[in-house]
Amino acid sequence: MANELDEMNGPVNEAGRDVNVIEKQIPVKTGVGSIIFEVVLWILFIIPGLVFLFMKINAQKYLRQLQQRIQHNASQIDNYLEQRVQILQNVVGIVEKSVDLDKDVMKSVAAFRGGVHPDEANRNEVAGQLDAAMRSINVAFEAYPDLKAHRALADAMQQNSYLQKEITAAREVYNDTVLRWNSDIFAWPTKMIVAAKAGYTTRIPFTASKEVKEQARSKFF
Repeated sequence: MANELDEMNGPVNEAGRDVNVIEKQIPVKTGVGSIIFEVVLWILFIIPGLVFLFMKINAQKYLRQLQQRIQHNASQIDNYLEQRVQILQNVVGIVEKSVDLDKDVMKSVAAFRGGVHPDEANRNEVAGQLDAAMRSINVAFEAYPDLKAHRALADAMQQNSYLQKEITAAREVYNDTVLRWNSDIFAWPTKMIVAAKAGYTTRIPFTASKEVKEQARSKFF
C-alpha cells in the first residue's frame, strides 16, 4: 500500500503557505449515545454505574485543576513580560544618557570640522568652552570607568534577550497545557461527558500579532 502522504511525489505548494491560529472556541457536545451509555450502566449493572460516577467526579476534579494550571502558566508569561518592561525602561534611561553625551561630543567635533577658526578676540573663550566640555566628558568617564555605562547597557540588553527566551518558553508551556485541555475535553466517555455538562469549550493557544509576523519576515541585516 502506498503512503497517503508522499513527500517525494507531492502534491507540493511551491509558493508555501502561512498558518494562522483560528480564533474560535469549540463547545463540547455529546449525543444520544452518551445518554444511552450512562442509562445502560445504571439499569443493567449498578456497580459499573457507581464506578463510572466516581470516574466522572475524578474527571471533573482533573479538568478544574487543569484550568488552574492554564491560569498559572498564563500568569508566568505576565511575570516575565513585566520584568522585560522594567528592563527596557532601564535601557531607555541608559540610552538617553549615552545619547546626550554623544551629542555634546559631536557638537564640539563638528564645530572644528566645519571650519570654525576663532580670532584672537574669542579664541580664549572658545578654548575655555572646549576645556569645560572635555572636563565634563572626563568626569563622565571617571564616573563610569571601563565604560560602565555601555557595559550596563550590554547587561540590560542581555537580560532583555534572556527574558525574551523565557517568555517564549513560558508560551510553549502554556500552549502545551492548552493542547492537553483541548484534547482531554473530547476524550469520550468520561471527560467528554463531564465537559459537555459543564459547558466547557476549547481554548485558544498563544497567537502572534500581525505586526510581529510582518516584522519576522522583514530583513534585519
